[in-house]
Parts: sequence; structure tokens; C-alpha cells
Amino acid sequence: MAREVWLKADDTVGDWETRKRRITAGLEAGVDWVLVDETDVGRVRDLGQVNVAAFSSDDVDVIGEAETEQAEPDTYVVGKDGEGDGTVDLPNDFSGSADLTTLRRDEDTQGAYVRILGKEYEEFAEAAAKDAEYTIVVGEDWQIIPLENLIARIGDETTLVAGVTTAEEADTAFETLDIGADAVLLDTDDPDEIRRTCNVRDQAERETLDLEWAEIVSVEEAGSADRVCVDTGTLMDDDEGMLVGSMSRGLFFVYAETAESPYVASRPFRVNAGAVHAYVRTPDGTTKYLAELESGDEVQVVDTDGHTREAVVGRAKIERRPMFTVTAETEDGDRIQTLLQNAETIKVPTKEGRTAVTDLEAGDEVRVYTQEGGRHFGESVEERIIEK
Repeated sequence: MAREVWLKADDTVGDWETRKRRITAGLEAGVDWVLVDETDVGRVRDLGQVNVAAFSSDDVDVIGEAETEQAEPDTYVVGKDGEGDGTVDLPNDFSGSADLTTLRRDEDTQGAYVRILGKEYEEFAEAAAKDAEYTIVVGEDWQIIPLENLIARIGDETTLVAGVTTAEEADTAFETLDIGADAVLLDTDDPDEIRRTCNVRDQAERETLDLEWAEIVSVEEAGSADRVCVDTGTLMDDDEGMLVGSMSRGLFFVYAETAESPYVASRPFRVNAGAVHAYVRTPDGTTKYLAELESGDEVQVVDTDGHTREAVVGRAKIERRPMFTVTAETEDGDRIQTLLQNAETIKVPTKEGRTAVTDLEAGDEVRVYTQEGGRHFGESVEERIIEK
């Protein structure tokens, strides 16, 4: 499930300069949506590229002394200054609600905003979710129980956006009932809190892989081959690298070049990943051949505990170099292989620690990722494929 961070920036948070600072911090942190009043849509468009949701208004936007044509948001939201936020009392029969009537008749209005002021507002949110693509719910004195109820009842009907004020609350919202809200609406001026909330979103989206140990059977010289250094647009930590291998069913963990050497400087943006034919794992769980990678592609970065994140390829550097054939046997007796450059700077995790491929010996245990099935154009397929 792709999680999202919405940033609340309507006139309830302050004047335009205050809202502008908040929106700018959100753009820099990488929020997915900004929720503003309709009169601010054009201003947000001028600040940067982001999805814009707007509370509807009859006002005309004025910048300086000149009137401008009202910019269109990506979606309109009803509920502010109405029944959704308690400004207008809820009717006994929701079917006649003004907010819901607007939502049902206007195809550009796809969002409903509801403050959970009591049990009746929870029911109102349920009614809105039947017609709303986005249902934004903001808890008041109590948050978790109504959110649990709404996730259970309408989680499949709508994109449920939970109101939060901190990254910690966002983390809870994403984990509630082991399903979580689809998105959070963050209400804060703190740039650090906005950034932390976006980090929580990114972490919630990432998978954790079950890595295992495989025993080295042999490390043999294989002559020269075209090998690929994958240089990313992000720095990697000491315990991070990529999963690569000649066989899709078994990929070897290869460290990024974060370690200092007497001969070469560290390159924490680089993984010397092996020969051009090898697979590398990507963030969506598919694989690509190393030879296919080019600037702008995404690859999966993994740490030794299996935590993953995505990285953008800045450059794929291909050069002819002497290689080793590394063969290992997995816990279930399967033998997997890969080609790695014959160089001290290429390191893999073993039970003894970070080990250069030039020092690997039969009997050492290395970190690998195994999976069933073969690959067809990078996609896992259930058919008989033999790799050797």
C-alpha cells in the first residue's frame, strides 16, 4: 500500500506568509498533497509541484492589486465551515446533508473533511466515505478508537486520511489495526516534524526482507568480464548494499563502498555489483539486469537486517575487469552463483564480519536472499525455469 502525507495549510493555520512557510517546508520534505483554501491554489502552484486539494470558496484570488483567474485544484474538499467540522449542526437524516449533497453532485469534489466531535460524526464520516474518494477525519479528544472503527468499516471504500500533529501520531495511524490509514493530514509548522512524518511514510511503505546465510562452496577466477558499478544519487550507510546475482532465485548481498582503503577513497554512493548479465533487485520486488540500468532508474538498497529503501541511479559505470565466480549453497541445499570483480574493495557480509571477496574461502557463510520461481522480464513467474 502506498502511504501519503497531506499537509494542512488553510487559513486556520495563519496568514499567507505563515501558510507559505509551511507549504515550502512541505515541498522540501516531499509531502504528497497540500490542503488549502481554494483562493490559495494558484499560489501553491507557483511554489512548486505537488497535488493540491482545496476547500471550496466563492472568493476570487487577489495577488497584489491584480485579480487572477482562479487556479483549479486536483480535487475539492467539502466539510469546512459546514456539517463536517461542526459549524453547521448535523441533520438527523444524513441523506439530506448539504455537505454530502455537494459531494454527490459535483464530480470535481472528491474529498470529505470530518472532525470527529462525537459518535455521530464518526457515522457521518462513514456516510461520506460511500461517495468520497478521499475521506479526511480529524480526531479531537479521542483518536485511536474512531480510527480503528473507520478502518474496519470503510477502509476499502475510500482513501482514509487521518489527522495528526506529529510524526509519532502518523506512525500510529499507519499501523492501526495492522492495516493503517492510507494517508495522514499533518497540522504543524515545524519543518523537522514535517520531514520526520515524511520519513515515517517512507518507512511504512518499505518491505523488510528475510535474509539468510549460505555457505561458500568455491571462489574461482573467471577471467575478464564487463562489470557494472551502480552509482546512486544518495549516500549509503556502512551496513547497506544491494542484492545481486546470476540467478534470480538467489541474490548475494554486496556492500556499498563505504569503507576506507589505503589504495582508494571510499565511495558510499557506489556498489560494485558484478557482471552485466546479473540481476539487481528493485523497489517493487522485480529485478533488472545490471546492463539495463541507467540514470534515473530506481534500485533497492538493503541493510544487513533486511530493511530496504529505494535509491535513484545516477550512473551505471561499465568497465572490463577480472572476475571471480562465487558459488554458495543455501540452507535448503540449492547452489547459487554470481560474478564479482577480483578486487579488495568488493566486500560481502559474513558471520566473521565485513569480508573482501578476495579473502572469501570455502566454508565461509555469506548473506543472501532467496525466493521461489523464475523471472521473465524481471517479473516473478510460476513456470519451470532452469538457471545454472
